[in-house]
Amino acid sequence: MSRPKILIARAISPEVVTVLEQHFEVQSNQDDVAWSPTELAERLQGIDGVLTTGSQRIDADLLAACPQLQICANMAVGYNNFDVAAMTAAGVQGTNAPDVLTETTADFGFALMMAAARRITESEHFLRAGQWKDWRYDLLAGAEVHGSTLGILGMGRIGQAIARRGAHGFGMQVVYHNRSRLSPELEADCKARYVSKQELLSTADHLVLVLPYTPEAHHTIGAAEIASMKPTATLTNIARGGIVDDAALAKALANKTIAAAGLDVFEGEPAVHPDLLALSNVVLTPHIASATMGTRWAMAQLAADNLIAYLGGQEPVTPVNHLEHSRRSAA
Repeated sequence: MSRPKILIARAISPEVVTVLEQHFEVQSNQDDVAWSPTELAERLQGIDGVLTTGSQRIDADLLAACPQLQICANMAVGYNNFDVAAMTAAGVQGTNAPDVLTETTADFGFALMMAAARRITESEHFLRAGQWKDWRYDLLAGAEVHGSTLGILGMGRIGQAIARRGAHGFGMQVVYHNRSRLSPELEADCKARYVSKQELLSTADHLVLVLPYTPEAHHTIGAAEIASMKPTATLTNIARGGIVDDAALAKALANKTIAAAGLDVFEGEPAVHPDLLALSNVVLTPHIASATMGTRWAMAQLAADNLIAYLGGQEPVTPVNHLEHSRRSAA
């Protein structure tokens, strides 16, 4: 009996490739070529499952061109690259990789917020450029982190982990807004207080965005929202590009409407709005919030576990859609 065929769409940990080769016929893009949608569709011919990394769009057109495809396992917690409705209609299972990156991403989000607040990137550039000549009481003075108000928009696992760091580690007052309020037990664990979005914007000294991207969330933070923030506030986005209007943010940072920003995600990434690149009061990183070797291995392994389970006739570990009549069960 022939084994199922899978495609690994981008380079992943070689150890996970070895695991997958024990179960499947594997085609692996370890050269890490970024394929176009047409090239991806070509490589998915005759493929039963694909391990994606968040940058491969799975939509109705691709599914129609790849009738053998049964499962798409995303090596990311977010899955806005999946047209979930189209996948469900086509009987294609989708999975993601939650939980394994929560603490690492929260570490990075907090570090990015602190870098923006304490002007760390700006300070390093100042020093490297030979501009440090003497001491001044206000030389690159930033904002307090300890004891300040931490605002979190999106209070899922990562938001809660950031809240705990701020409340328990830095004595911050934590306020949050979310589509649904946390249980009293979780609020107590995070030492967090639920507020309206408007109160969140107006009271936070440091606002961190950790909400999922949906069409409804597009430009959740635009010019009007930024204008509602304190002029001394910072904004950190580790969620997804498109949640922030990058052009409006660049204008606000240039005008000192808010003090600083830390951004790990961007609209149209890997392209970055050129006005952001020209500013000194924004810390920019290339979508690396989950980038530790251990976490990236765990993300790939969870995607592999989903492929092994589903193509082996079992339920996936972390599904993002639920199929009544899949191609697999109909076969």
